[in-house]
Amino acid sequence: MSSEQDQMADDWAAAMAEQQTVETAELEDFASEENIISGEQQQKLDGILDIPVVISMEVGRSKISIRNLLQLNQGSVVELDRIAGEPLDVMVNGTLIAHGEVVVVNDKFGIRLTDVISQTERIKKLK
Repeated sequence: MSSEQDQMADDWAAAMAEQQTVETAELEDFASEENIISGEQQQKLDGILDIPVVISMEVGRSKISIRNLLQLNQGSVVELDRIAGEPLDVMVNGTLIAHGEVVVVNDKFGIRLTDVISQTERIKKLK
């Protein structure tokens, strides 16, 4: 890493540390004997963990006619279905996984997750 990249990483870490409120939660003991996985299972898991996904943040949506779409030009304003300050949707491959808010660090946008959708809720939405 270059010193510029190191500085950027340090700035991101400092900004996130400032904004982060830590909540502790009890987690299952994954080291128990029944949760130990074989080498073959670990290889399968490693293969899945390397699959690339598309993550996107959605500010809002709007429905307009093609006529109005074709009339848009520089300076046009499109009204969205969200109120200013409302959390953004964090989507992975088009599936809602969290809500968050925009943060700016060194003139670059980022998102801080404020609410992560539970695995159960995500599975329900797939059906």
